Amino acid sequence: MTPGARVAATIELLDAIFDRQERPADGVANAFFRARRFIGSGDRRAVSERAWTILRRYGQLGWWLDRTRHPERGARALVAADLMLQYGLTLPQLEAMFDGGTYRPAPIDDGERRALRQMEGHSLPHPEQPDWVRLNVQEWIAPHLKEAYGEAWGREIAALETPPPVDLRVNRLKATVEEARAALQREGIETEPMRYARDGLRLKRRLSIVTGQAFQDGLVEIQDEGSQLVAELVDAQPGMQVVDYCAGAGGKTLAMAAGMNNKGRVVAMDVLETRLDRSAQRLRRAGAHNVERRALGADSTKWLKRHRETFDRVLVDAPCTGTGTWRRNPDGRWTLAPKDLEELVPKQAAILDAAARLVKPGGGLVYATCSVLPAEDERQIEAFLERHPEFALVPPTDLGLPPETAQGSYLRLSPLKHGTDGFFAAAMVRK
Repeated sequence: MTPGARVAATIELLDAIFDRQERPADGVANAFFRARRFIGSGDRRAVSERAWTILRRYGQLGWWLDRTRHPERGARALVAADLMLQYGLTLPQLEAMFDGGTYRPAPIDDGERRALRQMEGHSLPHPEQPDWVRLNVQEWIAPHLKEAYGEAWGREIAALETPPPVDLRVNRLKATVEEARAALQREGIETEPMRYARDGLRLKRRLSIVTGQAFQDGLVEIQDEGSQLVAELVDAQPGMQVVDYCAGAGGKTLAMAAGMNNKGRVVAMDVLETRLDRSAQRLRRAGAHNVERRALGADSTKWLKRHRETFDRVLVDAPCTGTGTWRRNPDGRWTLAPKDLEELVPKQAAILDAAARLVKPGGGLVYATCSVLPAEDERQIEAFLERHPEFALVPPTDLGLPPETAQGSYLRLSPLKHGTDGFFAAAMVRK
């Protein structure tokens, strides 16, 4: 593709993301490229990377569009502003790219030209930008982030703008870390061991592994190191009875099943049966035979009562704002609304209360989120322990996790300090 065609494709992709109607941005992008198979892999990567970068810079780019009174605020305006402010293109260079030629964007009109001329020669940061604009977050969420990180909040949020690595978890049911690493190397995929996760490998450069033999044979799963550490915190041992209460597509379910060496039982539960259905293929590929799937609904009340205080371990990977995954889902910075947080906090508390009833005396309960907001994390656990004095916190270091991953009695991970997504977890025991 020509540079102009790549720009046009980026505008089309961003338009599709902005019009997605509740679909996640990565799902929109996958559908976009499936419908355009003529776009080669190199062009596909360049277009998607530019679109994701613009989503990460949306706050600053929008600030410039407002400052220069740009007539538009859509994908076309954002892409043009990004090319000028971030890549240093001049107005004549931009007009040569936006010339209405074959597969290239329509020509720049007078209103756009007036705004872009004011951006010419400038860079994306500007001394008049407030902190929340400079860090590309919404104004309402800035106080929550400051509460989470204190004086370091600027550096922590800046780290959430960096593209994430590709992390793999070695499936111990089928291979050791060394065997999986060698299998990947035979496919030309170079990896390195992770800093913290015992079964983790990190790709030295980003590429797709899903069509490779090592992945297809179930030797590895794609899973962020932070997510792997949450599964380790559960400390599920062979022969135990374990519940993954909000299992989703089953990443942590798979990790716990492998750690149990297929002995005992893992019950994967979720309110959406379609999510559990998607996990079936992953379970087969991994060779995990000790997992049963159960949808959470109105008809599960009897099952929950019958299994009260019968499980050795219960994991609650609660629905949350996903603020810790902004590296992977930069659009989440802009779609999140105050009412989402207001609705999630009581929902998390209700889920945690319900799941806690399954834990037997002496058993463990782990609450986890991929959020960095204290309202969903520390404050949630403090309130739970007040309601349930029969539970007590267990520090992550007591369960074998590295001291660097602990913040007091909690597991708290961040891209800046640990190179992972942002995660929070609390391990508790029923006394």
